[in-house]
Amino acid sequence: MTSTSAAGAAVITARGIHVRRDEREILSAIDLEVRAGEVLALVGPNGAGKSTLLSVLSGDLRASEGAVELLGRAVAAYRPLELAQRRAVLSQANTVSFPFRVLEIVQMGRSPWLRTAELADDERAVSEAIEATDIGHLLGRRFTSLSGGEQARVSLARVLAQSTPIVFLDEPTAALDLRHQEEVMRLARALAAADRAVVVVVHDLSLAGAYADRIALLDHGRLDAVGTPAEVMTADRVGRVYGLDVQIHRLGASDRPIVLPLRD
Repeated sequence: MTSTSAAGAAVITARGIHVRRDEREILSAIDLEVRAGEVLALVGPNGAGKSTLLSVLSGDLRASEGAVELLGRAVAAYRPLELAQRRAVLSQANTVSFPFRVLEIVQMGRSPWLRTAELADDERAVSEAIEATDIGHLLGRRFTSLSGGEQARVSLARVLAQSTPIVFLDEPTAALDLRHQEEVMRLARALAAADRAVVVVVHDLSLAGAYADRIALLDHGRLDAVGTPAEVMTADRVGRVYGLDVQIHRLGASDRPIVLPLRD
């Protein structure tokens, strides 16, 4: 499924988002837009609220207060199948209880399109997802026998096979080696180039700076800054939010930031 929105158009709008758990404020007064044709990176220290915000934006978690619209409609108004046809979500937990083979896992991404015209695209979508995530050599293996990094790539392939205009990725590079981290982020950029919207939670600030169009920096449940990597990734701001002195290097004309901690 290709994007249903022109590049730059807001496909998700969140206004006044609060999330409370056990009288604790997890997210506070969040206003944010997600646009077609962009990679939006959510960054911030552990416990800043990144995964919670991703869950609210994707419709997997209802906010305690505020409103989220997805493609011009309240996200809570979608039936589960409708939502699955519009956005795909890669969560941090890739647990599979049964020993399905890798090919079967990827094919599960096509389940929202059963009994629709999109069903004819199953073989193409699955093949493209397998190629994009470099898992062709794993297809006959059981998911439960894979390493953590291999499981992460298979789970990503399932999400890609879903073929939705909006893609949410929660720490997709966490278990991956250097090469596959870069490939996942390049894949995110390719999705955005096809006018899809990609929201990705990333811990590596340099990865976020290299591949994101915009960065949303969270600190204790609040948006500290939203903007281009060059605008958001300043030494003063990163140092204040993370509680660590850093230096920022800029890559040539692109002005893409590389964040390095200051060490003795």
